[in-house]
Amino acid sequence: MVCQICQKRSATVHLTEIINDQMTELHLCEQCAKEKGIAGLGQPFGLQDLLTGLVDFGTPVESDKKAVMLQCPNCKMNYEDFRKIGRLGCSQCYETFKKSLEPLLKKIHGSVQHLGKAPARGGKVFKTKRELQDLKLKLQKAIEMEEFEEAAKLRDKIKQMEQEDK
Repeated sequence: MVCQICQKRSATVHLTEIINDQMTELHLCEQCAKEKGIAGLGQPFGLQDLLTGLVDFGTPVESDKKAVMLQCPNCKMNYEDFRKIGRLGCSQCYETFKKSLEPLLKKIHGSVQHLGKAPARGGKVFKTKRELQDLKLKLQKAIEMEEFEEAAKLRDKIKQMEQEDK
C-alpha cells in the first residue's frame, strides 16, 4: 500500500478514526507521519501502555478515591502511581488494591478468577472438576436468590457428576 500523502513510499503507519459511526482510514509512510506530528512512531505498544489507558478512564469513583489514599505496605507504591505507570510494584499490591483492581481485571479478562487451560492429556478430569465448581457456585447463587427449583436441579446434577466421578 502506498502512502496517501506523498504517493511514493510504502505506507507503514495506518490510522483509523471513527467519529459518529463514520470510519476514516489514513495510510502514511513513516516520514509523512513524522511530518504530520503523529506521536509514538518506532515505539512498541506494550501491556503497560494498555493497562495505563484502561486504568485512567476519567473521574475516579468513590472506591478509587479511597484507593488513591492506600499505599502498599511492602513496596510503598500507592494507587495513583499504579494509574500513572500501569504496573504494580509487588505481589502485595494485588491484595492492597484488590477492590479497585477487580473492575479492571473483569474488563480486561472478563473474569476476576484465573481459569487457565487444561492439559490435552488428562484434561477431562480438570474439565469435570471445573464444571463441578461452576455448578456449586450456581447452586449457592440460586439459594441466595431463593430460586429453590433451580437449586434442586443443580444439586441433583452435582450429585450425579460426583457419583460418575467415583
